[in-house]
Amino acid sequence: MTTVPVNPSTLPKPSGYSHGTLAGNTLHLGGQTALDADMKIAPGGIVEQFRQAFGNVLATLREAGGEPEDLVSITIYLTDIPDYQAHGKEIGKAWRELAGPVYPAMAGIGCTALWQPEAMIEILGVAVIPEERLVVPRS
Repeated sequence: MTTVPVNPSTLPKPSGYSHGTLAGNTLHLGGQTALDADMKIAPGGIVEQFRQAFGNVLATLREAGGEPEDLVSITIYLTDIPDYQAHGKEIGKAWRELAGPVYPAMAGIGCTALWQPEAMIEILGVAVIPEERLVVPRS
């Protein structure tokens, strides 16, 4: 099976990785931190970082023709689980604003650090995009 990289122009230009990899109609969404287009972590706390990181995931999903309802799995890596839990209602509200009432299989995993030292969260996922909406980017 041939795979195709998915790299939205709205996200930082990747070097040594892809924001997503399309295999058939399954999109593997690479881990996204709260990096903005200027390669800076979104200012603020965990809610702002969640919003940016999940927005980055959705940008990659939409680049391939996907929508939030196509998400089948999300994994969230956190450097401070209690902080995430303390802001759960705000994060839930941000999720619903960005994706609506879609809740795929999820896991939250604590870790000691992420690639960017100031990153508090990294989100990756998998989506299955219906053939009629699938957009295969030119590699």
